[in-house]
Formats: sequence, structure tokens, C-alpha cells
Amino acid sequence: MDARAEHGPGNPWLVSARWDLATFGGSALLAFALLAFGHATGLLGGDAPPWLFFAGVVFVDVAHVWSTAYRVYLDPAERGRRPGLYAGIPLAAWVIGVLLHTAGPGVFWRALAYLAVWHFVRQQYGWVMLYRRREQGLTDLDRWLDAAAIYAATVWPLLYWHAHLPRSFAWFLQGDFFPGLPKGLADALWLPNLAIAAAFVLRQAWRAARGLRPSPGKLLIWATTWACWHGGIVFFDSDYAFTATNVFIHGIPYLAYVHHWGQRRFAAEPGLAVAALFRPGRFALYLAPLVLVAFVEEWSWDRLVWHDNPMLFPGPDLVPGAEALSLLVPLLALPQATHYALDAWIWRLRPENPSLREQLGL
Repeated sequence: MDARAEHGPGNPWLVSARWDLATFGGSALLAFALLAFGHATGLLGGDAPPWLFFAGVVFVDVAHVWSTAYRVYLDPAERGRRPGLYAGIPLAAWVIGVLLHTAGPGVFWRALAYLAVWHFVRQQYGWVMLYRRREQGLTDLDRWLDAAAIYAATVWPLLYWHAHLPRSFAWFLQGDFFPGLPKGLADALWLPNLAIAAAFVLRQAWRAARGLRPSPGKLLIWATTWACWHGGIVFFDSDYAFTATNVFIHGIPYLAYVHHWGQRRFAAEPGLAVAALFRPGRFALYLAPLVLVAFVEEWSWDRLVWHDNPMLFPGPDLVPGAEALSLLVPLLALPQATHYALDAWIWRLRPENPSLREQLGL
């Protein structure tokens, strides 16, 4: 998983053709392969089996959340650059979480679900924006269509989901989305959704015909996002399909990009302890601490809150009282909430992150 970046104005990829295709295309192919496997084995229509939960939720989704620690809290220079923000976000998230959970567990989970949805949508938009920096000759129309295409690919399936509640899957828990969106509204927006997709594709073909090379990575992000979000949310109605199409295309690219960033960032300071995890050939060493803390977090959730996977997370059932849960649940959710919030700052290629462009090779 070592990054071999191809720098220069002629490189249309974020890192390299091999890296980008393996990261973005490979994670989508994994999702599609899991759908095919589920169809062949009869698993497709049911809940995610323990092995898929373990592989997707624990080892990818939760692990990628913890990788934010490399970008922020384990980088001494970054940690010291904005100490107020990096200490204040977790504290504020916990306090707000306690207040929400005290008002009612459903209130807490609904707020966290919509924060997660916003984060997932914005991450796909962020990949497209990064690829746009590699393109030449973009107009205002191109910028508008890029944004409209990726938002339509994600937002319309969410509208469909809201209009067809309850589904056989949920973001976190059944009932965490607001019900009552009219089916007619989602149905009426289907044709505009298709029209935006068609306009985006035709615009890329028009640019290619005139020698303005469209970004292959941008097209890959859009196509895989469209297929996975429409497939996992609209076409299929199962927890298995949603898990397979949701977590891998989100978590794997993030884990890989943090690793790419870390290789370039810590090559400048190889004496830092964390730099040893980012040396060439050590992707497994980089991943191991993330998987470990992800397992510990999910074990804590299961033993303290859910009590539904004793085979995966052995140990005694611990049953805190309602007041203790209002303190504990927001604490367990703190890595997620912090990750969702900090992503709004730490990847912006703006003056507020003066070294980031160089660290990413952009």
C-alpha cells in the first residue's frame, strides 16, 4: 500500500493510477463482489452476518474513524498548531452528546445519524473536489455539474430512504431518521436525478472530444458512488446489502489516504515515534493499532450497551443505569463525533492548513 506518487501537472490522479484504481475501484469491486456472494449464498436479503460486521464495521468503518488520530493527535506539529480546536471539539461533542442522550436516547441517535450522513456525503464530494484540482480548463458549468452530480448520487437515495421508512436496515438504529417524507416527492425527483447524471456524463464526453481530458478519478468516484448508494439503499432492501455497499467505499479510501499523507508528512521527521508506522512496506503496522482500538471500542459497545454479540465480543454483560448510560454512550461515540467534526477542518486545502497541499502531493 506504499504510495508511489506521480507528481506534476500531467498527472490526473491523486497519487498514481495504480494507487487510485486499487483504492477507489478496488473498494467498490469488493462491495460488488460481496453483493454477488450474498446473492449466490442466500445472504443478500438478510442481516449482515457476523463476519461481514467484523470485516466491514469493526475493521474498516470504526478503524478509519480512529485514523484521524494519526492526522491530528499523533502529529506533534499539527496538535500544537490548533490546540484549542483539537481539545475543544471532543469536549464539546461529549457535552452535547450527554445533553442529547439525557433528553432521550432516540434524540441522541437521530442527531448522530444525521451528522454521520452529512459526513459520508461530504467525503464523496471532497474526493471529487480533490480530483478537480488535477483538471485543466474547467468552467463554472463544470464546477456546478461536478457538485450537482455527486450530491444527486448521494442525496436522492437518502430521500428515497426517508420516503420508504421503515427499511430493513438503519444507519445506526431503527427510527433514527425522521419519518413522513412523501413518497411522491422522492418519486418526482427521480427524473431530475437521472437528468443530472446524464448531463454530467455528456459534459465529460464533450470535454474529451475537444481534447480536455476529463479526470478518470473523478469519473470513478462518481460512478462507484452512484452505483453503491443507489444499489445499497434503493435497489436492495437488506442490512447485508447496505453494509456491503456503505462501509467499504467510505472507510478503505480514507484509511489509504491517511497512510499516503503520513508517508509524506513523517518522511520529513523520521525521528518521530509515529513515523515508524509509515515507512514503506509497513501498511499492516500502520493498520494494526487502528484495528486493535476499533475492536476494544466495539467490545465496549457490546458489553456495556447492546449485549447482542457475545460470540464476537466475549465477557460479562455490564448493565449501567440510565443516568450512567447518558454519560457513557456519548463517550463511546466520541471517536465518531470527533472524526465527523474534525474532517470539516483538517483536509481543507486552504491557508488554514498551510502544509497540507505539499503533504498530499497536490
